[in-house]
Order: sequence, then C-alpha cells, then structure tokens
Amino acid sequence: MRKDKFLLQGRGGRGNRSYRDPAVTLWEMTDTVVVAVVQRAFGTDRDENREETVAAVAAAVAEGAHIVLPSELFEGRYFPQFEEQEYFSWATSAEENPAIAAIRQVTAGTGAVVPVSFFESAPPAYFNSVAVVEDGAVLGLYRKAHIPDGPGYEEKFYFTPGDTGFKTWPTRHGRIGVGICWDQWFPEAARVMALQGADLLLYPTAIGSEVGSQAGNDTADMWRRAMDGHAVCNHVPVAAANRTGTEGELTFYGSSFVVDHRGRPLAQAGRTATETIYAELDLARATADRAGWGIFRDRRPDLYGDLTRFHA
Repeated sequence: MRKDKFLLQGRGGRGNRSYRDPAVTLWEMTDTVVVAVVQRAFGTDRDENREETVAAVAAAVAEGAHIVLPSELFEGRYFPQFEEQEYFSWATSAEENPAIAAIRQVTAGTGAVVPVSFFESAPPAYFNSVAVVEDGAVLGLYRKAHIPDGPGYEEKFYFTPGDTGFKTWPTRHGRIGVGICWDQWFPEAARVMALQGADLLLYPTAIGSEVGSQAGNDTADMWRRAMDGHAVCNHVPVAAANRTGTEGELTFYGSSFVVDHRGRPLAQAGRTATETIYAELDLARATADRAGWGIFRDRRPDLYGDLTRFHA
C-alpha cells in the first residue's frame, strides 16, 4: 500500500481521521480493504437517527472506506428492552425500509458495502434482519438466528428465530459474513461462516448494562474477548459496531472495534463517544496465514456430532 498517499490512523472522529491525496482514489492505490465502523447514540426521533447514521456512512465512504458497518437497529432506540405491542408498527419489508433505500442511494457508484440492520416484517412473522448492500444494490438478507430473552433484552417478544441460516456474500472487497448481536456469542455461527469462505466477519450490535439477576455484570470485556476468539480460531478479521448512550434502564457501552485475523486490535472506539473508526485489512495475508496455520486442515467433523444436539 502507498503509505505516502494514504495514512490510516486506526481511530476515527473529527480530530483523528484518515488522510489521503484528493487527486488519487483509494481504488487506484491498494489491494487492501478499509473497514469503517460507525458508533452512535440514538434518540427518540427515528428520522433523525436514520439521517445521521446514513450521513456517517456516506462520510466514511468519502474517506475511502470500502466496507462500512453501522450498529444494530439504528433507526430507533433499543425497543426490545420493553414488551410493547405498538413497536410492531416499526417493522417494514426490505423493499419498503427507508434506511435500506437511503444506504442504496449513498453507495450507488462507489462500490461500497454496507450491512443495514432493520426490523423486518414478513407476515405473519417478524425478524431482526440485515440487508447487505453493495454499490446501491441489495445482495440478500440474513435473519438473526439466536434470539435473546432476558431482562432488558426481551427480543423473543418481537422476533422469530431466523430461517435463512448463516450466510456469506461475495463482494468486490472479499466474501463477508454477517451475524447480529447475540449471534456473536456463538462460536458455531462464526465457524459456519468461515467454512463458507468468509474473509471478514461483521457484527452489528446493541449491548450494554445488565438488569435483573445479571445487574452489575459489565460484559464489555467478555463481549470483546468472545469475538477476538472468533478471529483467532477462524483466522478471519472481525468488526463489531455497538451503540452508546442511556435508553431506559440500559446504558450501552460502545467499545466498537476491529481486530485482524490474529485477534490483534486495529481500531477501538470509546465507551461513550460518537465516532467512526477505521482499519485497514490485508485479506490476502489472512488467507495465506489461515492456510498455513492448519486450523481447517486439522478439523475432525466426524467427531463433532454432539454439536447438533441440545444435550449429549
């Protein structure tokens, strides 16, 4: 990569961004992939949440990001902490969702890839879904497989467990796999996406403080370590986007990040900051190291039958 033309600082925000020669585009300069992760707090105005997130995505693309990851359900506050029937009115189809439409518009002609989290209506079912957008087109949908149900995170009231299976998509910037929040705690999900050939795992997220029997359990470090493990055990880079701010009883702890295929930190957001972080990934190096490390060569699927059962 031509470091004289493009310097990634790793950490975003107004005062600490990436800098490039405006006469030379990123597409002309490098075979590496630049990932941006958008971290924000959200208010009660859904139009404002959407517009500000889309603007942050557009700004990241203008800065040279190939892949931009916003957080989970960014159109509104995290409504699943309550069981209220009125929130079903927020659900839309992928075709009718205004956030997806706006992301399609700002990415058209750029080649950028953006997973868009949204509350999907697919009557009579409702899903916590992601639409993967590349260059203005929707490549497909993933519906969240693992649905939590506990104090403050009562998603089973709203969301049917996903029926798409785990999915990856070939893009011009590598094959990406996307899980959603609670999915990130399950090594099986990461491994399936890696077996499908994922070059990068992306996790839009909404996680923060615990209430009820788990009150006082700050999960930020273990949340991060779980995904560091996915990166190391699959030799695949991982990025996660979380929200910040206090909503109802929950305080979301941000800490969005990108790690490389060896779990080494490349970019890290703060717990409270609204910021966009950037990281540069060498996917060719990750592919070579993955082959050389032998993880997939030495797997024993014939011994893993118990993984398909609820108990041994």
